[in-house]
Amino acid sequence: MAEDATVKGIQPSAENFDGSKLRVAIVHARWNKVIIDALVKGAIDTLKERGVQDQSITVVEVPGSFELPFAVKTVIQGSKSRASSTAADLLGATGLLDSNMEDPATTSNGPFDAVIAIGVLIKGSTMHFEYICDAVSHGLMRIQLETGIPVIFGVLTALTEDQALERAGIGRKESKGHNHGVDWGHAAVEMASKAREWSTGNFS
Repeated sequence: MAEDATVKGIQPSAENFDGSKLRVAIVHARWNKVIIDALVKGAIDTLKERGVQDQSITVVEVPGSFELPFAVKTVIQGSKSRASSTAADLLGATGLLDSNMEDPATTSNGPFDAVIAIGVLIKGSTMHFEYICDAVSHGLMRIQLETGIPVIFGVLTALTEDQALERAGIGRKESKGHNHGVDWGHAAVEMASKAREWSTGNFS
């Protein structure tokens, strides 16, 4: 095995998922903004590379990582509510949904197909780090199970600032590291696409 080879990290999917009909939200904290900005950019660039349209990407910010679960759940619920209202308006205006009209679930007013939650937690000298990591991790997991919408865990839990910088691709060393926002963008498109297929009973 080569000296710099590693078994860590996500491997590319054999399937080329098309994100052109997907809506994805990115909910991010503001703490450690330089790192956050790099991660968000990596995620957005990747979503666009996979075909997700500009108007289908929504970015929302909150003060810190502890606020992520509440924000993610509210954003998901809000998008579903808006999609229902849009569908009702269309039906009310036409009497029925014309076959030539766009399905509101696939337009810019449709519900989100996936949400990427991005935060950066760096260990300090108190127990604050452990409490927040545990609460946010469990909160985000519970939300995707309750809502049926994939929530991509984009919360870095680093022991040092250098670890966080390297995982955003902006490390201080000659090797800048790898921007994990890229991985989260790929994961969002894959999971959103698979969730759509699975919901119709297609597991091939």
